[in-house]
Amino acid sequence: MMVPPICFMQIDGTGDPNESGGEYQAAIEILYTLSYCVKMLPRKGVFPPGYFDYVVAPLEGLWWMKNEEAFDCSKKSDLCWTAMIRQPEFLTEDLFVPVKQMIMEKKPKLAVDKASLKVFDEGLCVQCMHKGSFATEVLTLEKMKEYLVCNDYRLDLSTKRRHHEIYLSDPRKVAADKMKTVLRCPVAAR
Repeated sequence: MMVPPICFMQIDGTGDPNESGGEYQAAIEILYTLSYCVKMLPRKGVFPPGYFDYVVAPLEGLWWMKNEEAFDCSKKSDLCWTAMIRQPEFLTEDLFVPVKQMIMEKKPKLAVDKASLKVFDEGLCVQCMHKGSFATEVLTLEKMKEYLVCNDYRLDLSTKRRHHEIYLSDPRKVAADKMKTVLRCPVAAR
């Protein structure tokens, strides 16, 4: 599938995403706080051009390691990531700056300055719904690799194209075996 350019609010970081109170957990809090602030702007009397009511999109993540050749997802402290949430088309940098200011005034300890607004142009990808815990994603990824071989594609991972996950379930509320995660990988023709 060809994924079109999409606007995301995002934060880059490193380290174990499961670390309680860690950098990844803080990034998620920042992204959701900002995303809900944007959604609720009309309640504050702010009506951006093109505004429409919408549901805040799910958390997404790009994942890699500093040494790509030694990728080992069991070494979670060595992970690099971009945590991100898709944003509506009306959110521009000119609107994003005052949204961050609103949050800084309300929650000064929240490091909203870490968040940026970027258009992500992912391009040609293959994706698959993974059902189950994050620990069993490797099985779904193996099936995706088989699909690539059978259809004359190859993985096309680079500094601009990463392993991508879209979290449709909240692990705090859904049993691990019931979780749903879209796994997306950039590809190119062989």
